[in-house]
Amino acid sequence: MSDTAALEPEYINEDHEALDEDYELTPAFVEKVVDAADDGDGIRLRSLLEDLHPADVADLMGFLTSEHRAVVVIWLPPELLAETLPELDDGIRDEVLERVTPGTLATALQELDSDDAAAVVEDLEDEQREAVLSAMPLLDRAAIESSLGYPEDTAGRLMQREVMAAPVFWTVGDTIDHVRSQQDELPELFFDIYVVDPLNKPVGGIPISWLLRAGRDMKLADLMEPVNEITVDQDQEEVAYIFEKYHLISAPVIDAAGRLVGQITVDDIVNIIQEENREDILRLAGVSDESRAAGVFGVVRSRIPWLIVNLGTAVFASLVIGLFEGELEALVSLAILMPVVASIGGNAGTQALTVAVRALASRELTSSNLLRIVSREVMVGLFNGGTIGALMAGVAWVWFGMPLLSLTIGLAVLINLVAASLAGTLIPVVLERLDRDPAVASPVFVTWITDSVGFLSFLGLAGLILL
Repeated sequence: MSDTAALEPEYINEDHEALDEDYELTPAFVEKVVDAADDGDGIRLRSLLEDLHPADVADLMGFLTSEHRAVVVIWLPPELLAETLPELDDGIRDEVLERVTPGTLATALQELDSDDAAAVVEDLEDEQREAVLSAMPLLDRAAIESSLGYPEDTAGRLMQREVMAAPVFWTVGDTIDHVRSQQDELPELFFDIYVVDPLNKPVGGIPISWLLRAGRDMKLADLMEPVNEITVDQDQEEVAYIFEKYHLISAPVIDAAGRLVGQITVDDIVNIIQEENREDILRLAGVSDESRAAGVFGVVRSRIPWLIVNLGTAVFASLVIGLFEGELEALVSLAILMPVVASIGGNAGTQALTVAVRALASRELTSSNLLRIVSREVMVGLFNGGTIGALMAGVAWVWFGMPLLSLTIGLAVLINLVAASLAGTLIPVVLERLDRDPAVASPVFVTWITDSVGFLSFLGLAGLILL
């Protein structure tokens, strides 16, 4: 008797609310899962999990300990396990994959499209990968190995090999009849029919909605429209840019000879855009992608290198301060106000830097408009610097009653905000031209510039104006 047939009535009919109104797992539901895992009650676990969406199962895994995950994985039906694996954080997925037998995993992967299956197999250790592939049917194995043969982060690795193609001489009726008769061989979800010539090269595409509206006798050649082709070696960021720019739902992927070898759909692109945005945000802070499963030492290892670099730039800024030791001894007020100049400059630099990195990633900042963008940032720095400098000068005047000191800090703030706007815009551009990731290295250098220019301008002006 199967596990499902052996379910007791109270498990089958158990009423539980897994999600709240914000589509988040409720603490009560997570506690039920933990209790069932502690009791080793697999029947109840399956009852709790079988109606959950794979994305919610993946979210649940993030709330569980390693020991509880090990129990839950055993009781996930193969189809649900297959759909959950692509949704998991990388660290948690690696751990889950270690708990699944090659035979179970091979069965689960057959439920996925080739792109998702390849993404899972890619994360396996060599021995486990070979064992899983050996347990799969020959055609499924060949499709995954072919996908893994393309470089990482390219369209070839991202695409799914299942695609609906039709010869250019077919009619609408021929195409509909083919879809109905060959449904098991077609992608589970597709949006366009790709029309190909005798050499299997795409010559056009037809949205499903157009196909359903057209008469059966209409030729595909009269219905199709041009398509945006993606080559197998294009970088996934470039693919995402094409999808975003041309508002694509799907696009055919072609090999070096121009033959149709697969397709990329918008759900894959949404994941890529989110992944790239997440990486940019984390890199701006000098950290890596740290999932909920990340350990202490892994987090430390990802963060400490840039803290060390930042320490070096901070020491340099301190050396700049040391050049004006006499001025600081003469006027204690300089030491009180000095951090204000650097802090305001740092915030202004971060603003300009964030905008520049995002503009570079979305290709809104290019060599054709660089001069205009830099000019705009200089003007922004001048206006912001003049406004904030005047406000700070007024505060200093009220605080210390020294007009010349107020003038000094006002001018220093103006200079530093202009420098911050320039640094925040130009440093990412220079790093990209040097083939370096601007999101990773820019923050440290921008901080270095704003601190150094802030201290140098304030203390230098103090030496000229006050002493």
